[in-house]
Amino acid sequence: MEFSGAKLALFLGPDLLVIRRDDRPDIPWPNHWDLPGGGREGNETAAQCALRETYEEVGLTLHEHDLVWARHYPRSHGTVWFFAAHGPRRMQEQIVFGNEGQGWSLMPARTYCDHELAVPHFAEQLRLYLAETNGRSV
Repeated sequence: MEFSGAKLALFLGPDLLVIRRDDRPDIPWPNHWDLPGGGREGNETAAQCALRETYEEVGLTLHEHDLVWARHYPRSHGTVWFFAAHGPRRMQEQIVFGNEGQGWSLMPARTYCDHELAVPHFAEQLRLYLAETNGRSV
């Protein structure tokens, strides 16, 4: 399936890893809380895209077997894949923040879903994940 990008809801312990987007008028959702991920490069798969972007943005190396949930949904610029993965809380010690965004934080998933600065379509996908897993992940 053709797709334009991929995002990852990465839980470190019970909390979700979020990235504060740059506050620039020339990007979508400036100054909002985002999730690791981005646009497809070359012929990579959706999983490879999400994992590469996660490494570039926060320096964490994950593998396809770490992805526990996947769905795709349409956006105006093409299909986007949304994945979920879980790691131990101590992984936060390995984070090396990249050059996009203002910083990172950990927050409860439900806090992200209800946050006024959450990217709405990512919050919607996260709600779907939580509903399908009965919140077992948090």
